[in-house]
Amino acid sequence: MRTLRRTPDRALLRDAAAIAAAMVAVGASFGAIAVAYGLPTWVPFVMSTAVFAGGAQFLAVGLIAAGNPLAAIVAGLLLNARHLPFGLAVAGTVGDRWRDRLIGSHLMTDEVVAFTLREADPGRRRRTYWLIGITLFTSWNAGSALGVLLGGATGDPAALGLDAAFPAGLIALILPSLRDRATRTVALAGAVVAVVLTPVLPAGLPVLSALLGLFALFAPRRRREESRELEEVSC
Repeated sequence: MRTLRRTPDRALLRDAAAIAAAMVAVGASFGAIAVAYGLPTWVPFVMSTAVFAGGAQFLAVGLIAAGNPLAAIVAGLLLNARHLPFGLAVAGTVGDRWRDRLIGSHLMTDEVVAFTLREADPGRRRRTYWLIGITLFTSWNAGSALGVLLGGATGDPAALGLDAAFPAGLIALILPSLRDRATRTVALAGAVVAVVLTPVLPAGLPVLSALLGLFALFAPRRRREESRELEEVSC
C-alpha cells in the first residue's frame, strides 16, 4: 500500500509528459535561435543548465547577440523576480536541508509551482514538485541540445503556436483556485493592472506590477471596518 501511495497517479504522469513535450519543442527552438544568432554552441548548453529560465533565456540571447550583455542580466532579473513570492509559497515543500533548497530553487519554474500548489497533501506536494521539476529541467536541456544540433530548422516558436503552450497550461492549472472569490478578485485586479501598464512599461514589468492586485484584498476589509464603526456610533 505504501508503494501505491507514494507512486504519482497516472494523471500527474500524463500532465508531466505533456508539458515536457512542449518544453522539448520550445527548448529546441531556443537552441536553434541561439545558433542562428551566431553565438558559440556552448552558450545555449551553459544557459539551459546554469540558468534554466525559459523566456528569460530567449530575451538574454537576443540582447547578448545585439552586444548588450548588461541589459540581458537586468532583463533576466526583472523577468524572474516573480520567483521571490514563488519561493515563499513552496519553501516548506522543497525540504529543510540546504542541498534540497539549493537544487529545488534551481528547478523552480512557473509550471512547477502551479503543479505543486494544486496539491493539498504535503507529501504529495513534495513528490509533485520534484517530479515536475526534474522532468522539465531534463526535457528543456534535451530540447536545447536538439535545437543546437538541428541548427536553424526549428525557427521561432510563435510560428507554430508553441509560445502559447505554457500560458494555456498554467491557466488550466489555476482554474480550480479561481473558485475562491478573493482569489478571483486579486487575479482580475492584477490582470487589469498588467494590461493597462503593458503599453507604458518595458517587457517584464507589467507582470510584476500585477502584484498590485493584492491590494484588492484590503478594500473589502476597509468597507467592513467602516460599516462596523458606523454601527457602533449609531448604537
